[in-house]
Amino acid sequence: MSTATTTIAPAPTGALNASRTTATAARVLRQLRHDPRTIALMLLVPCLMLFLLRYVFDGSPRTFDSIGASLLGIFPLITMFLVTSIATLRERTSGTLERLLAMPLGKGDLIAGYALAFGTLAVVQSALATGLALWFLGLDVTGSPWLLLLVALLDALLGTALGLFVSAFAASEFQAVQFMPAVIFPQLLLCGLFTPRDNMHPVLEGISDVLPMSYAVDGMNEVLKHTDMTAAFVRDALIVAGCALLVLGLGAATLRRRTA
Repeated sequence: MSTATTTIAPAPTGALNASRTTATAARVLRQLRHDPRTIALMLLVPCLMLFLLRYVFDGSPRTFDSIGASLLGIFPLITMFLVTSIATLRERTSGTLERLLAMPLGKGDLIAGYALAFGTLAVVQSALATGLALWFLGLDVTGSPWLLLLVALLDALLGTALGLFVSAFAASEFQAVQFMPAVIFPQLLLCGLFTPRDNMHPVLEGISDVLPMSYAVDGMNEVLKHTDMTAAFVRDALIVAGCALLVLGLGAATLRRRTA
């Protein structure tokens, strides 16, 4: 008499699987489709903030030109950070991630799927905000609008990566929001938006040199001032993209089951 044994295959590790990644992304997008408030927050709030900013400086259009490009990258980063951290935390606390991790789905596939889903929305968000700023609000930039769009998209992807990462350390949506002062506000103050970074105290300037938002603002300023793609712009864009990939890797490393 023979007996059959059943084993549960462990979650795969190693290279990403395209079908599992796209299936995860499709599931996240289907869920977001039924949450119009979240979609409005991601797509419309950056546009609304740019619109308000333009008319706050209605009597000084040069001021809008000088800071509008920088904020075109900062607003998407902030909104994507908030939405991604809260949406991912909901899946953790509801047990969805727990069930997914029990399936033959690698951590890399899961994180890449979330990044692909939110990245798709980041493309739409960045295109809307850039188009509004350039062709409706009259933002005057010297360089190519496509380079401006590229940096805005990289900033949104960085916000997505940071949101996925910090969601691992929050136990509630309120705690996820509390990470914003710790993760976003220091970068906002030190990125060079309010004063050139070389005018800061040397210690603060040194800290700003390792913060990704600083290079996002620098990249936007390169597009603002130069007609062609400069070496400094390429460096800034690569640093922002590299930081996003690094944080996504850290997000995959911290993704784990919370129960045995």
